[in-house]
Amino acid sequence: MSLKIKYLFFILIIHAVIAYLSYQLLIEKKQWFLLAEVGIMISLFFSWLLYRSFIRPLQFMFSGTDAIVDKDFNIKFVKTGSKEMDRLIEVYNQMIDNLREERIQVEEQHFFLVKLINASPNGIIILDFDDKIAEINPRAKELLGLGKNAMNEFLPNLNHPVLNQISKLEIGESKLLSVEGYEKYKCQVSQFIHRGFKRKFILIQQLSKEILEAEKRAYGKIIRMMAHEVNNSIGAINSIIQSQIDFGTDKDGKEALQIAYDRNSRMNQFMRNFAKVVRLPTPKLVQTNLNELVENVGKLMLPQANQQNITIEFDLSKKPIFAKADIQQMEQVLVNILKNAIESIDEQEVREDSKIQIVTLESPNTILIRDNGAGIDPLVVNDLFTPFFSTKREGQGVGLMLIREILVNHNAQFSLKTLADGWTEFRIVF
Repeated sequence: MSLKIKYLFFILIIHAVIAYLSYQLLIEKKQWFLLAEVGIMISLFFSWLLYRSFIRPLQFMFSGTDAIVDKDFNIKFVKTGSKEMDRLIEVYNQMIDNLREERIQVEEQHFFLVKLINASPNGIIILDFDDKIAEINPRAKELLGLGKNAMNEFLPNLNHPVLNQISKLEIGESKLLSVEGYEKYKCQVSQFIHRGFKRKFILIQQLSKEILEAEKRAYGKIIRMMAHEVNNSIGAINSIIQSQIDFGTDKDGKEALQIAYDRNSRMNQFMRNFAKVVRLPTPKLVQTNLNELVENVGKLMLPQANQQNITIEFDLSKKPIFAKADIQQMEQVLVNILKNAIESIDEQEVREDSKIQIVTLESPNTILIRDNGAGIDPLVVNDLFTPFFSTKREGQGVGLMLIREILVNHNAQFSLKTLADGWTEFRIVF
């Protein structure tokens, strides 16, 4: 039963009892009885006024609370002239104004924050209260290749090398992560308060490009300086040695001088190899048939592979696939990759099933070069593509560095890793 009905029921019962008593007591005194009836009518009138004074504020409160429940902060009330009522209306209107302003401010901040997160050059992943992925900005999707299937998933369940490492980080911890020896990411795990509870968010910054540029500036300056000094010295020394070989000294002396001359020439070639990386020209991109490109290079390397009893197999896409590339530079990349694959197989015991597979795929345009050689030592995975690093005894560390520079200039994605099945795969995606 509502308060309104209770009040009316109470007033009617009270006045009915009074009217009945007045009738019983004053039936013989008609004048007093009439006065009592008039008094009862006046009492009913004032009861009605009192009812309106109590009920109207309640109705006003109900209307106001309904508007707040409906999140409508535009409804305001006009003053009625009643002191108590006007005071209540004034407080309510002021509260509604404050709520509306705060709501607008919160919505503007939220809108700005969403825009900022989506436009951020860094990847941002926001987790829910259960540490499942609640939101991913476009940059994180691009960096990690995540889609809608990543929503509401735990980080380790996605089986991504970066997310697997991030899941082990503590709140407030920042770490530089490496993936497949080339990609570098700076990752940080932080938290914020939402609805009184702590939630995690993850910042992912790709550093590969910045690190490559810094490395190139550093080793480029060193190589140019070394090449200048070495070439100047070797040119003069070899001139003197050659004159001595041609015009003087005995047989043993000539052999010693010839060894020194050859050694100087190799050192000169050594410096030229490094200088080639520094002076690498901007690629001249043309529409290139990737099937023809890999087939031609594979046939070029076939005799060298046959000498090592290695089979080269082609598995090319049925439809021709095209990408914009510098043919000469990409041929150099593929030659170096195949050369490394042949040497990797040559490092292990000779097998009858030694193979190199050259594969092309569509959507996206991809080149895969796979070998079943010795594989990559897990201890050196993070050092791959690092300047001057080589696992070969007499390696100069130029091959992978040159490959890296060319592919980066082509804006191609690439990776080198040994898979679970033992095959080592070099993947290039245009």
